Amino acid sequence: NKTGIVRSPYEYPQYYMVDPMIYKLLAFYMFFLICTGTPINGLTLFVTAQNKKLRQPLNYILVNLAVAGLIMCCFGFTITITSAVNGYFILGPTFCAIEGFMATLGGEVALWSLVVLAIERYIVVCKPMGSFKFTGTHAAAGVISTWIMALACAAPPLFGWSRYIPEGMQCSCGPDYYTLAPGFNNESYVIYMFIVHFFIPVFLIFFTYGSLVMTVKAAAAQQQDSASTQKAEKEVTRMCVLMVLGFLVAWTPYATFAGWIFLNKGAAFTALTAALPAFFAKSSALYNPVIYVLMNK
Repeated sequence: NKTGIVRSPYEYPQYYMVDPMIYKLLAFYMFFLICTGTPINGLTLFVTAQNKKLRQPLNYILVNLAVAGLIMCCFGFTITITSAVNGYFILGPTFCAIEGFMATLGGEVALWSLVVLAIERYIVVCKPMGSFKFTGTHAAAGVISTWIMALACAAPPLFGWSRYIPEGMQCSCGPDYYTLAPGFNNESYVIYMFIVHFFIPVFLIFFTYGSLVMTVKAAAAQQQDSASTQKAEKEVTRMCVLMVLGFLVAWTPYATFAGWIFLNKGAAFTALTAALPAFFAKSSALYNPVIYVLMNK
């Protein structure tokens, strides 16, 4: 800020960083996400539990995606809205670590659920392993893998490899990719996070959905007179494009900004600029279930 005064985000309102009205807008936005994301994700779980036809192995990962959305809404957004109303992280460092962990965990479970979903569709449609029966055991293994990968990203800052600190407008917490704080090895954690939890998922999603589209197009070309085949090709292509776009909209802004900060230590940026990418990722708790449940009927 222009005054050069820095006040603890745990003790004082941060209105010198961003206009108080922006904090009110943030609180309203978080309230909106809670009021829409919670029922949408909850409804996904309820409908799946009530409808036996939906309880098939290929839908396990969609249920997992809804659980991830609920975690973000219930344990991440509620703390953020409390902080936004007060203009600073009023709950203190311990809750900062809890909020950062839960938000990262939910976000990463969602991210890896999208990857597993893409791989499952690829295996079923493209048949890289020949005739393969996808069972509940395979689906459960996919779900478990999302939690293992999510914990591998969210847990290290709790144990000294990086740390959770207030970010952006100081109303929510995330891994520290801003500073070179001694003893936390932030740089190695950021490199690990980029490679394992962004570039690898991006590659897997592009490869699997690209292969899926090519396979369906090839099948459609062999049955040019079939209207149903042509319609299926268009639907699959549209589904893949929407899914890839949903993933990129959620995670590219956050990864890009984190990468820019990492490569330009000491560069000037506003609190609002730092906050926006994180809230793109948070919004995925709302639109992910809409895209994935509707497009995977």
